[in-house]
Amino acid sequence: MSRSATGGRRERTGPRGGDGGPAAGSAAESGGAGSGKPGRLFIVATPIGNLGDFTFRAVDVLKTVPLIAAEDTRLTRRLLDRYEIGTRMVSYHSQSGPSRGVELLEQLRSGLDLALVTDAGTPLVSDPGAELASAWAAEGGSVVPIPGASAVLAALVASGLAAAHWTFEGFLPRSGKERRLRLARIAADDRACVIYEAPSRVPATLGDLAAAAGGARRAAICRELTKLHEEVVRGQLAELVSRAAAGAITLRGEFVLVLEAATGGASATGDGEEAPASMADGRAEVARLVAGGARRSDAARSVAAATGLDRHELYRPD
Repeated sequence: MSRSATGGRRERTGPRGGDGGPAAGSAAESGGAGSGKPGRLFIVATPIGNLGDFTFRAVDVLKTVPLIAAEDTRLTRRLLDRYEIGTRMVSYHSQSGPSRGVELLEQLRSGLDLALVTDAGTPLVSDPGAELASAWAAEGGSVVPIPGASAVLAALVASGLAAAHWTFEGFLPRSGKERRLRLARIAADDRACVIYEAPSRVPATLGDLAAAAGGARRAAICRELTKLHEEVVRGQLAELVSRAAAGAITLRGEFVLVLEAATGGASATGDGEEAPASMADGRAEVARLVAGGARRSDAARSVAAATGLDRHELYRPD
Protein backbone atom coordinates (compact mmCIF):
# COMPACT_ATOMS: atom_id res chain seq x y z
CA MET A 1 0.00 0.00 0.00
CA SER A 2 2.55 2.56 -1.06
CA ARG A 3 2.22 6.13 -2.27
CA SER A 4 4.03 6.98 -5.51
CA ALA A 5 4.42 9.84 -7.94
CA THR A 6 5.68 9.77 -11.49
CA GLY A 7 7.35 12.59 -13.36
CA GLY A 8 8.27 13.16 -16.95
CA ARG A 9 11.09 10.62 -17.03
CA ARG A 10 10.25 7.02 -17.78
CA GLU A 11 11.13 4.85 -14.81
CA ARG A 12 12.96 1.60 -15.51
CA THR A 13 11.44 -0.86 -13.10
CA GLY A 14 11.81 -4.35 -14.54
CA PRO A 15 14.11 -6.72 -16.35
CA ARG A 16 12.98 -5.29 -19.69
CA GLY A 17 14.40 -1.79 -19.11
CA GLY A 18 14.83 0.83 -21.78
CA ASP A 19 18.36 -0.38 -22.64
CA GLY A 20 17.35 -4.02 -22.81
CA GLY A 21 19.20 -4.92 -19.60
CA PRO A 22 17.98 -5.60 -16.06
CA ALA A 23 16.99 -2.58 -14.02
CA ALA A 24 17.92 -2.04 -10.40
CA GLY A 25 15.63 -4.02 -8.11
CA SER A 26 14.59 -6.54 -10.76
CA ALA A 27 14.54 -10.28 -10.25
CA ALA A 28 16.96 -10.67 -13.16
CA GLU A 29 19.78 -9.27 -11.01
CA SER A 30 19.84 -12.27 -8.68
CA GLY A 31 22.92 -14.40 -9.18
CA GLY A 32 21.05 -17.67 -8.70
CA ALA A 33 22.02 -20.69 -6.63
CA GLY A 34 25.74 -20.98 -6.10
CA SER A 35 26.44 -17.33 -6.90
CA GLY A 36 27.17 -16.47 -3.30
CA LYS A 37 24.43 -13.84 -3.24
CA PRO A 38 21.28 -14.54 -1.20
CA GLY A 39 17.98 -14.44 -3.02
CA ARG A 40 15.50 -11.63 -2.90
CA LEU A 41 12.00 -11.84 -1.48
CA PHE A 42 9.64 -9.90 -3.76
CA ILE A 43 6.37 -8.85 -2.10
CA VAL A 44 4.11 -8.55 -5.15
CA ALA A 45 0.76 -6.76 -5.07
CA THR A 46 -1.93 -8.36 -7.22
CA PRO A 47 -5.25 -6.94 -8.51
CA ILE A 48 -8.04 -6.58 -5.95
CA GLY A 49 -10.69 -7.48 -8.49
CA ASN A 50 -10.07 -6.24 -12.00
CA LEU A 51 -7.26 -8.33 -13.51
CA GLY A 52 -6.28 -5.37 -15.66
CA ASP A 53 -4.92 -3.62 -12.56
CA PHE A 54 -1.56 -5.41 -12.71
CA THR A 55 1.70 -3.56 -13.24
CA PHE A 56 4.29 -4.26 -15.94
CA ARG A 57 6.91 -4.60 -13.23
CA ALA A 58 4.87 -7.23 -11.37
CA VAL A 59 4.47 -9.28 -14.55
CA ASP A 60 8.21 -9.08 -15.23
CA VAL A 61 9.10 -10.17 -11.70
CA LEU A 62 6.69 -13.10 -11.70
CA LYS A 63 8.02 -14.26 -15.06
CA THR A 64 11.63 -14.04 -13.89
CA VAL A 65 11.64 -15.57 -10.40
CA PRO A 66 12.03 -19.35 -10.18
CA LEU A 67 9.24 -19.77 -7.61
CA ILE A 68 6.02 -18.04 -6.49
CA ALA A 69 4.57 -18.60 -3.03
CA ALA A 70 0.81 -18.07 -3.35
CA GLU A 71 -1.97 -17.92 -0.78
CA ASP A 72 -4.28 -19.89 -3.09
CA THR A 73 -2.58 -21.39 -6.13
CA ARG A 74 -5.89 -21.94 -7.91
CA LEU A 75 -6.83 -18.25 -7.76
CA THR A 76 -3.32 -17.12 -8.62
CA ARG A 77 -3.27 -19.47 -11.62
CA ARG A 78 -6.05 -17.42 -13.24
CA LEU A 79 -3.91 -14.30 -12.96
CA LEU A 80 -0.80 -16.05 -14.24
CA ASP A 81 -2.68 -17.51 -17.19
CA ARG A 82 -4.02 -14.04 -18.08
CA TYR A 83 -0.46 -12.74 -18.39
CA GLU A 84 1.10 -15.94 -19.77
CA ILE A 85 3.27 -16.51 -16.72
CA GLY A 86 4.44 -20.11 -16.39
CA THR A 87 6.46 -19.84 -13.18
CA ARG A 88 6.16 -22.71 -10.71
CA MET A 89 4.02 -22.09 -7.62
CA VAL A 90 3.77 -23.48 -4.10
CA SER A 91 1.04 -22.72 -1.60
CA TYR A 92 1.80 -20.54 1.40
CA HIS A 93 -1.03 -19.31 3.62
CA SER A 94 -2.10 -18.84 7.22
CA GLN A 95 -2.65 -22.58 7.69
CA SER A 96 0.68 -23.65 6.22
CA GLY A 97 2.83 -25.52 8.70
CA PRO A 98 6.21 -24.19 9.91
CA SER A 99 7.99 -26.50 7.48
CA ARG A 100 6.78 -24.51 4.47
CA GLY A 101 8.25 -21.32 5.86
CA VAL A 102 11.55 -23.12 6.46
CA GLU A 103 11.53 -24.37 2.84
CA LEU A 104 11.00 -20.87 1.48
CA LEU A 105 13.77 -19.43 3.65
CA GLU A 106 16.13 -22.15 2.40
CA GLN A 107 15.22 -21.16 -1.16
CA LEU A 108 16.28 -17.59 -0.42
CA ARG A 109 19.42 -18.60 1.45
CA SER A 110 20.51 -20.72 -1.51
CA GLY A 111 20.58 -17.62 -3.71
CA LEU A 112 17.26 -18.13 -5.48
CA ASP A 113 14.66 -15.38 -5.65
CA LEU A 114 11.12 -15.85 -4.39
CA ALA A 115 7.92 -13.91 -5.09
CA LEU A 116 5.15 -13.81 -2.51
CA VAL A 117 1.54 -13.11 -3.59
CA THR A 118 -1.85 -13.35 -1.95
CA ASP A 119 -5.34 -13.70 -3.39
CA ALA A 120 -5.73 -9.94 -3.85
CA GLY A 121 -3.82 -6.82 -2.91
CA THR A 122 -0.50 -6.54 -1.10
CA PRO A 123 0.78 -9.44 1.02
CA LEU A 124 1.27 -8.74 4.74
CA VAL A 125 -1.59 -6.18 4.79
CA SER A 126 -4.43 -8.16 6.45
CA ASP A 127 -2.96 -11.12 4.54
CA PRO A 128 -0.38 -13.83 5.31
CA GLY A 129 3.36 -13.48 4.77
CA ALA A 130 4.52 -11.27 7.64
CA GLU A 131 6.45 -14.05 9.37
CA LEU A 132 8.38 -14.95 6.23
CA ALA A 133 9.26 -11.34 5.43
CA SER A 134 10.22 -10.63 9.03
CA ALA A 135 12.43 -13.71 9.26
CA TRP A 136 14.22 -12.93 6.00
CA ALA A 137 14.73 -9.28 6.92
CA ALA A 138 16.13 -10.36 10.31
CA GLU A 139 18.77 -12.38 8.46
CA GLY A 140 19.73 -9.29 6.48
CA GLY A 141 17.96 -10.52 3.37
CA SER A 142 16.51 -8.21 0.75
CA VAL A 143 12.74 -7.69 0.87
CA VAL A 144 11.60 -5.87 -2.29
CA PRO A 145 8.09 -4.34 -2.51
CA ILE A 146 6.34 -4.47 -5.89
CA PRO A 147 3.40 -2.11 -5.31
CA GLY A 148 0.10 -2.24 -7.13
CA ALA A 149 -3.66 -2.11 -6.59
CA SER A 150 -4.74 -1.17 -3.07
CA ALA A 151 -8.22 -1.53 -1.58
CA VAL A 152 -7.24 0.96 1.13
CA LEU A 153 -6.22 3.73 -1.24
CA ALA A 154 -9.06 3.01 -3.67
CA ALA A 155 -11.60 3.35 -0.85
CA LEU A 156 -10.02 6.55 0.47
CA VAL A 157 -10.12 8.35 -2.87
CA ALA A 158 -13.64 7.09 -3.66
CA SER A 159 -15.06 7.97 -0.24
CA GLY A 160 -15.47 11.67 -0.91
CA LEU A 161 -14.08 12.36 2.58
CA ALA A 162 -11.04 14.43 3.49
CA ALA A 163 -8.22 11.90 3.64
CA ALA A 164 -4.94 13.81 3.79
CA HIS A 165 -4.31 11.98 7.08
CA TRP A 166 -5.70 8.53 7.72
CA THR A 167 -5.28 5.25 9.57
CA PHE A 168 -5.87 1.65 8.56
CA GLU A 169 -7.56 -0.70 11.04
CA GLY A 170 -8.05 -3.79 8.91
CA PHE A 171 -10.67 -6.09 10.47
CA LEU A 172 -12.00 -5.04 13.88
CA PRO A 173 -12.22 -7.47 16.82
CA ARG A 174 -15.54 -9.25 16.54
CA SER A 175 -16.81 -8.54 20.06
CA GLY A 176 -15.99 -7.75 23.65
CA LYS A 177 -13.95 -5.12 25.43
CA GLU A 178 -11.22 -5.04 22.79
CA ARG A 179 -13.77 -4.13 20.11
CA ARG A 180 -15.31 -1.38 22.27
CA LEU A 181 -11.89 0.12 23.03
CA ARG A 182 -10.87 0.03 19.38
CA LEU A 183 -14.10 1.72 18.32
CA ALA A 184 -13.63 4.41 20.96
CA ARG A 185 -10.12 5.15 19.69
CA ILE A 186 -11.34 5.32 16.10
CA ALA A 187 -14.20 7.66 17.06
CA ALA A 188 -11.79 10.08 18.76
CA ASP A 189 -9.12 10.00 16.04
CA ASP A 190 -8.55 13.19 14.06
CA ARG A 191 -7.68 11.13 10.99
CA ALA A 192 -9.99 9.30 8.58
CA CYS A 193 -10.11 5.57 9.24
CA VAL A 194 -10.26 2.63 6.82
CA ILE A 195 -11.83 -0.61 8.02
CA TYR A 196 -12.27 -3.98 6.31
CA GLU A 197 -15.49 -5.86 7.05
CA ALA A 198 -17.28 -9.05 6.09
CA PRO A 199 -20.63 -8.53 4.30
CA SER A 200 -22.77 -10.08 7.04
CA ARG A 201 -21.21 -7.86 9.70
CA VAL A 202 -21.51 -4.52 7.91
CA PRO A 203 -24.86 -3.49 9.54
CA ALA A 204 -23.60 -4.28 13.04
CA THR A 205 -20.33 -2.44 12.50
CA LEU A 206 -22.14 0.61 11.15
CA GLY A 207 -24.35 0.59 14.23
CA ASP A 208 -21.34 0.30 16.54
CA LEU A 209 -19.54 3.11 14.71
CA ALA A 210 -22.63 5.30 15.05
CA ALA A 211 -22.81 4.53 18.76
CA ALA A 212 -19.13 5.38 19.25
CA ALA A 213 -18.74 8.33 16.87
CA GLY A 214 -22.26 9.74 16.69
CA GLY A 215 -24.91 9.32 14.05
CA ALA A 216 -23.91 12.57 12.34
CA ARG A 217 -20.37 11.42 11.51
CA ARG A 218 -20.00 10.82 7.78
CA ALA A 219 -18.78 7.57 6.29
CA ALA A 220 -18.56 5.69 3.01
CA ILE A 221 -19.35 2.06 2.30
CA CYS A 222 -17.21 0.82 -0.57
CA ARG A 223 -18.23 -2.50 -2.10
CA GLU A 224 -16.57 -4.63 -4.79
CA LEU A 225 -13.94 -2.01 -5.63
CA THR A 226 -12.58 -2.28 -9.22
CA LYS A 227 -15.11 -5.03 -10.01
CA LEU A 228 -18.18 -5.10 -12.24
CA HIS A 229 -20.58 -4.28 -9.40
CA GLU A 230 -18.46 -1.60 -7.72
CA GLU A 231 -20.56 0.60 -5.46
CA VAL A 232 -19.85 3.46 -3.03
CA VAL A 233 -22.60 4.57 -0.63
CA ARG A 234 -21.92 7.81 1.26
CA GLY A 235 -23.79 9.48 4.08
CA GLN A 236 -24.07 10.08 7.80
CA LEU A 237 -23.74 6.99 9.96
CA ALA A 238 -27.34 7.20 11.19
CA GLU A 239 -28.54 7.24 7.59
CA LEU A 240 -26.27 4.35 6.60
CA VAL A 241 -27.47 2.31 9.58
CA SER A 242 -31.06 2.85 8.46
CA ARG A 243 -30.31 1.95 4.85
CA ALA A 244 -28.49 -1.23 5.84
CA ALA A 245 -31.33 -2.27 8.15
CA ALA A 246 -33.88 -1.61 5.41
CA GLY A 247 -31.99 -3.79 2.93
CA ALA A 248 -31.07 -0.81 0.76
CA ILE A 249 -27.39 -1.81 0.76
CA THR A 250 -26.35 -4.98 -1.04
CA LEU A 251 -24.52 -7.16 1.47
CA ARG A 252 -22.48 -9.22 -0.96
CA GLY A 253 -18.86 -9.03 -2.02
CA GLU A 254 -15.81 -7.34 -0.51
CA PHE A 255 -16.35 -4.32 1.75
CA VAL A 256 -14.17 -1.41 2.85
CA LEU A 257 -15.58 1.22 5.22
CA VAL A 258 -14.16 4.73 5.50
CA LEU A 259 -15.02 6.86 8.53
CA GLU A 260 -14.65 10.62 8.58
CA ALA A 261 -12.08 12.12 10.96
CA ALA A 262 -13.29 13.31 14.36
CA THR A 263 -12.40 16.88 13.40
CA GLY A 264 -14.45 16.74 10.19
CA GLY A 265 -16.74 19.51 11.44
CA ALA A 266 -19.98 17.52 11.49
CA SER A 267 -22.50 18.69 14.06
CA ALA A 268 -24.45 16.28 16.23
CA THR A 269 -27.33 16.33 13.82
CA GLY A 270 -25.29 16.89 10.68
CA ASP A 271 -27.30 19.90 9.53
CA GLY A 272 -25.86 22.64 11.70
CA GLU A 273 -28.67 22.47 14.29
CA GLU A 274 -28.26 21.68 17.97
CA ALA A 275 -28.61 18.06 19.02
CA PRO A 276 -31.99 17.10 20.49
CA ALA A 277 -32.02 18.29 24.11
CA SER A 278 -35.05 16.40 25.38
CA MET A 279 -35.99 12.74 25.63
CA ALA A 280 -39.11 13.47 23.58
CA ASP A 281 -37.01 14.83 20.75
CA GLY A 282 -34.65 11.88 21.03
CA ARG A 283 -37.48 9.36 20.87
CA ALA A 284 -38.92 11.18 17.88
CA GLU A 285 -35.59 10.81 16.12
CA VAL A 286 -35.52 7.11 16.98
CA ALA A 287 -39.03 6.73 15.58
CA ARG A 288 -37.94 8.48 12.38
CA LEU A 289 -35.00 6.11 11.95
CA VAL A 290 -37.17 3.06 12.68
CA ALA A 291 -39.72 4.26 10.11
CA GLY A 292 -36.85 4.40 7.64
CA GLY A 293 -36.14 0.72 8.24
CA ALA A 294 -33.57 0.75 11.06
CA ARG A 295 -33.82 -1.66 13.97
CA ARG A 296 -34.97 0.10 17.14
CA SER A 297 -31.86 -0.99 19.02
CA ASP A 298 -29.58 0.44 16.31
CA ALA A 299 -31.58 3.65 16.13
CA ALA A 300 -31.50 4.10 19.92
CA ARG A 301 -27.76 3.47 19.99
CA SER A 302 -27.12 6.00 17.24
CA VAL A 303 -29.29 8.74 18.78
CA ALA A 304 -27.80 8.12 22.23
CA ALA A 305 -24.30 8.54 20.85
CA ALA A 306 -25.26 11.76 19.04
CA THR A 307 -27.20 13.36 21.91
CA GLY A 308 -25.93 11.91 25.17
CA LEU A 309 -29.45 10.75 26.07
CA ASP A 310 -29.92 7.42 27.81
CA ARG A 311 -30.01 4.61 25.25
CA HIS A 312 -32.40 2.42 27.26
CA GLU A 313 -34.89 5.26 27.66
CA LEU A 314 -34.62 6.04 23.96
CA TYR A 315 -35.35 2.40 23.11
CA ARG A 316 -38.69 2.50 24.96
CA PRO A 317 -41.53 3.68 22.69
CA ASP A 318 -43.68 6.59 23.86
